[in-house]
Amino acid sequence: MSGKRALSSKLFAAAKEVIPGGVNSPVRAFRNVDGDPFFVQRARGSHIWDVDGNELIDYIGTWGPAILGHAPSVVIDAVHQASKEGVSFGIPNRHEIEIARLICDWVPSVEKVRMVNSGTEATMSAIRLARGYTGRQKIVKFEGCYHGHVDSLLVAAGSGALTHGEPDSAGVPADFAGLTLCLPFNDEEAVTKLFEEQGEEIAAIILEPYPANAGLVFPREGYLQLLRDLTEKYGTVLIFDEVMTGFRVAKGGVQEREGITPDLTALGKVIGGGLPVGAFGGKAEIMDQLAPDGPVYQAGTLSGNPLAMAAGLAQLKELEKQHGWERLEEIGAEFEKSTREAIAATGRNLTFNRVGSMFCLYFGEDEIRNVDDVVKTDFEAFRKFFWAALDAGVYFAPSPYETGFISLSHGREDLEKTAEATNTALKAALA
Repeated sequence: MSGKRALSSKLFAAAKEVIPGGVNSPVRAFRNVDGDPFFVQRARGSHIWDVDGNELIDYIGTWGPAILGHAPSVVIDAVHQASKEGVSFGIPNRHEIEIARLICDWVPSVEKVRMVNSGTEATMSAIRLARGYTGRQKIVKFEGCYHGHVDSLLVAAGSGALTHGEPDSAGVPADFAGLTLCLPFNDEEAVTKLFEEQGEEIAAIILEPYPANAGLVFPREGYLQLLRDLTEKYGTVLIFDEVMTGFRVAKGGVQEREGITPDLTALGKVIGGGLPVGAFGGKAEIMDQLAPDGPVYQAGTLSGNPLAMAAGLAQLKELEKQHGWERLEEIGAEFEKSTREAIAATGRNLTFNRVGSMFCLYFGEDEIRNVDDVVKTDFEAFRKFFWAALDAGVYFAPSPYETGFISLSHGREDLEKTAEATNTALKAALA
């Protein structure tokens, strides 16, 4: 495929003239794999087709939302039907109530929820709410966890921030960064010590309970419970950023799997059916601090957009109807089996992490506990793997910091072709 992207190359050159870097989100630029991106023409199910006619099996799925696959008829039909009544109102609509009730029913921590337009808006609003509720200013985040491009959260971030420049973004005032206390993930001693020293000044801890912007990292046994215990002891708000994991790793997200109930939860991706959306919710006592009832202001012209709400409702209901999480676990297990067989054939003990339909392959043999371990892996081997897989017709994320996503539309033929491509790409990467 590498020699068959002439139109994509032409479009990228044109894009760079009018769009910074030629892309509207940094990871799309392919900088970490030393190349230029391709441009998509259309997508259906588990496959995408670029403007040059190349067909690929897709394991990005719009970076998570396409859990049913691309352009599922149930979502397309819902959007089409909703659009007949209007594409935006700026006035309450019934879809908002339906999806809010569903979220409250499915997510253990959520008693009330507010819809926004992106995961970034969700985390930003949750932080403001936690500060308003507690009357405190300091927040704690973890190195390598990415929570959107919010000033106070772009400190030791993961994902695109790690791939494309210094983790501490230019344009973030030092005073904002000074109120954000960063810790290494999975370090029990560090977080315990911090709370012993400053616990009564900390408004919130925010984390991805399964960090998915440094590949895919899992918390050590008891770590999430420690965070819950510390935040309860010191009156700190515990925020789970489940923008990626919410409705994907389980019906109720990581908090359902782990049995840990945060005070607030940020959601996005899957709940919009592919349209722009976000949400944050939690204890009614905290959520009631939001305007118009409370003093914490948050607003959005397009929040609760009827098309996004209809798309999200259709996707979530279809997931439940198809017993989607059980099926995704089955597909994911088959994907993992073939991947581990391909790894074993190389004679190397590479690290492969998976939970449900999320996965990451690291080109390193040590345990991945946090982002410090991730940056020690072999990025050059990853680059070779990426291009070899792409040439074989399989599209994995163009960054070693990103998580891969499997959808319900990935069938046996896809998995077999992917296994062949993985074998070929691993040989190329480790030669």
